[in-house]
Amino acid sequence: MKPLYVLPALLLLAAPAWADETADTCAEAEDRYVEIFGQPSAAIEDAEVVLMYKYTFCPAELTVKAGTTVRWVNVDKRTSHSVLLKDGSVPESDRLFPEETVDMTFLTPGPQDYLCGPHWETQNMIGMIIVEP
Repeated sequence: MKPLYVLPALLLLAAPAWADETADTCAEAEDRYVEIFGQPSAAIEDAEVVLMYKYTFCPAELTVKAGTTVRWVNVDKRTSHSVLLKDGSVPESDRLFPEETVDMTFLTPGPQDYLCGPHWETQNMIGMIIVEP
């Protein structure tokens, strides 16, 4: 008889199903960005880009150096989103309709939680910017 502890150990090595779903959603978001703007989001030189798509921030966590501008871009087809820093240091952005953007520059080191004002409770649309010195 084989030991029963092998199966739980193998389960720990498997990625959770939601990780694959998020990766697929973010790949679709990048495809939408290229379709809209004609180049990959990584080609942007004056900001780090976070895409908003299907109630997801892509990436949900981003690490930047102090002084970096982060640009949120709504690549959804019909849904509007906003950006709200949880600490309240900046007012909530206006609603971003498809293809609209908002920029914020992060100066203070540390983690900065943010969320989509209309979708954080019902859709768990939250993210984090980690600012390094």
